[in-house]
Amino acid sequence: MSPVAAFTRVSEPPLADELEAVFREHSRLVYRTAYSVTASAQDAEDVVQGLFMQLLRRGFPPDFQRNPKGYLYRAAVNRALNAVKSRQRQASVVDAARREGAFETAAAVEGADQNADLQTRLVAAMAQLNPRAVEMLVLRYEHDTSEAEIGRLLGTSRAVVAVTLFRARARLKKLLRASAGETR
Repeated sequence: MSPVAAFTRVSEPPLADELEAVFREHSRLVYRTAYSVTASAQDAEDVVQGLFMQLLRRGFPPDFQRNPKGYLYRAAVNRALNAVKSRQRQASVVDAARREGAFETAAAVEGADQNADLQTRLVAAMAQLNPRAVEMLVLRYEHDTSEAEIGRLLGTSRAVVAVTLFRARARLKKLLRASAGETR
């Protein structure tokens, strides 16, 4: 049973039925998109649940009616970026508390997995990008969508997509190099 079906009584049946169909059709896209940004299954599940609960409570906005897939994709990226930023804020509070001696310091793990480190740095770097650029990066490299398809989905030209992707890749490289310098 989907989360939408569990809350059918909260909403009018026609909206719940329509939302159930939308959930079945697009929930995987929302999850994959959120997971691509957050690198966390739990955060991705929270994004899916939060997004569809919001639609259930508030109904479908006008943007949704025009382009459901595009709306859900943008909303998933934005919610995922918010989750990453929230996680970073929480981590900085915990780090500050550790420095102050409020928590015992964790033992350093030798030979930390370089892929995990790179993934962590990539997620942090993506959180610093413009949400529109993150949308395009995830569509291009996670969902293997062509630049022309991205343009159609997001309502822009292929040229704008190409320039945005170029600039986003350059900014990511710069951010990743800077974060590598901080950790080493």
